[in-house]
Amino acid sequence: MKPSDLIRLTPGKRVLYLTKDPELIRRQLAGELNLEMAHLRVEDLLDDINTDAMTPAWVCFSHRPEDIARDAYAGLIVDGERLFARDVLRDGGFEVIVSGYRKGVGSSRETAVQAEKWCGVKITVAASFAPIHAGNNINQGVLMADHAMLERLEAGDTVPLEEFASGFDPMTRLKIRWGGLFPFSKALAAGEIELPTVATGERPMTMAEKILARHLRGSGSETGYVQPGDAVVVDVDAGYSHEFTTAQVHEFLAREYGAEYKIANPSSFAVFEDHLIYADEVPKMRPFLDKIEVLRELQRVFQRHTGVRDFSARDGVSPGICHEVARELIVSPGQFVQATDSHTCMGGCNNALTWGVGTTEYANLVHSGFTTVEVPESIRFELTGRLAVGVTAKDLMLHILLRYARPQMTLNKVMEFGGEGVASLSMDERATLTNMATECSARGAIVEADKKTIDWICARRPHEDRKALEDGAVTADSAAHYDGGVHQIDLSAILPMVAHPGDPDRGIPSDPTNGALVEEIGDVPIQIAYGGSCTAGKIDDLEFYHRVVKEAVGEGLSIAPEVEFLIQFGSAEVAEHCRRHGFVETFEQAGIRVIQPGCGACIGCGPGVSEDPEQVTVSAINRNYKGRSGPGRLYLASPLTVAASAFAGRITAYKPGMFRQLPVTV
Repeated sequence: MKPSDLIRLTPGKRVLYLTKDPELIRRQLAGELNLEMAHLRVEDLLDDINTDAMTPAWVCFSHRPEDIARDAYAGLIVDGERLFARDVLRDGGFEVIVSGYRKGVGSSRETAVQAEKWCGVKITVAASFAPIHAGNNINQGVLMADHAMLERLEAGDTVPLEEFASGFDPMTRLKIRWGGLFPFSKALAAGEIELPTVATGERPMTMAEKILARHLRGSGSETGYVQPGDAVVVDVDAGYSHEFTTAQVHEFLAREYGAEYKIANPSSFAVFEDHLIYADEVPKMRPFLDKIEVLRELQRVFQRHTGVRDFSARDGVSPGICHEVARELIVSPGQFVQATDSHTCMGGCNNALTWGVGTTEYANLVHSGFTTVEVPESIRFELTGRLAVGVTAKDLMLHILLRYARPQMTLNKVMEFGGEGVASLSMDERATLTNMATECSARGAIVEADKKTIDWICARRPHEDRKALEDGAVTADSAAHYDGGVHQIDLSAILPMVAHPGDPDRGIPSDPTNGALVEEIGDVPIQIAYGGSCTAGKIDDLEFYHRVVKEAVGEGLSIAPEVEFLIQFGSAEVAEHCRRHGFVETFEQAGIRVIQPGCGACIGCGPGVSEDPEQVTVSAINRNYKGRSGPGRLYLASPLTVAASAFAGRITAYKPGMFRQLPVTV
């Protein structure tokens, strides 16, 4: 429904403050307490509320928003108990919800916004929003405000809708005025909206800007140039969804356009069965297996209905994690790709512009073949030198998270990687850089292309035209402007890193002289070591695990007795590489559990998930938000550190020859 031109608080409705003091939240939910912004500070409010807390994985097994809303904020756990009981937000009469900085970090799941909206929340207030989450609010017609605006509303003021739309590009302002993406799109199709034109003159451009300029359609730019803030309509080259999200895409398209809806360019889009393939191995997921099967079946219905490319499991084995398979078989240099997952940005390693979107936005773009975009700002990282032995791209990303993302320098920007140091990184290591852009709350990431890029793609797609791939590649202009600045990183200065439980940007460097971690982390015994996920299930990652395992086995070692070590392939290609080179035999000799391709522990839906709050995991996955991979404490580290720690029994950075000093385990 199109919102009123004047926004005011509804008499009898309430404002919920997500405070750092959980008792205050409990009392508000119980109806015992009403707070006001005039008596609070922003510092009193929760920061970094992630989408996993708003709608944990098991909540997303329901695909209808009205069902999802019943378990809003089910992932906010205090002292082992849910802070938000079932239906408490829906039945509380709240129309405004308030938090601190970086609301909605984490995955792209639009269910987080749907949970609030279908509980009656019309306005969400925060000091800043993660970019995908902000887009999901806009697409769903939920208004975003800051704390000063809330004070005015609570004082009884009426605030013009235009103030909620201020600061956004002209296209986004139109979406806000119309009440969301679907109403906007229908009005556009009916000729009720005149799109803004872009008149940016000739200028040097970043890689992201060049790709978007190349994909302009309709009103577009009159000059063929764009700049940050320009609102444009762009064609989408490719996209994909998976069994966690496809059911909603199908549901929304049927609701908006009828059961016989059509999509544009079916061959450009795909579905994957990868995220829930091992959910039956997690005891806490077993009660939801019937719902999971409904999601799978609805994805099959969508695939048959639309004719999109099918990457379903065969005989219970997935072809691989969507992002890994997409970079192998789908994403090409210079393309613009959208998919329903926050780690879509991984495709930027192929010199493409890729990022995740919510289900509403994805449904709209597959229906039309194009989407609307505000040209994002960029931040450039000039890499020099080479990573030292024992250091990986995962360590580099944990360094960037600590130094650049934590102070919000990467927020909503495209991270551009260039410089002579890029040539020293393999394509798999470049994929680690782009994959974790979403942990930086960035819009996406893109790496400069070189011969290695084209060779890697051609080796996997012999039918591809090599010259077309080369012609599609983009480089930044030397005089391009970076709103986030240009930052030099000497790869040789990066140390092995580990991120503390709770957030990927809480990194601590290790001591390079002996491989032991600095005193800040201390002695941390582990019970689980996990190597896998889209971030760390690539061929190079398996090479890293194997390097450590082979060295340890050669010294007569097995996995530490108290540790379970699991390694999972990212795709069928990775699995075949490991079988062909004898990795599997070495892993099994050491006592490692080897798992076929797919997601799993990373989203709490597969082997490697903790079952006890006291369990400690060291993992090579991309994010370690509380509860995402079970109730235990999860440290993030590189594949080398994960493997070394499994043999040492405690978090330990890898150093060649280190196992000669460890006692032999039997």
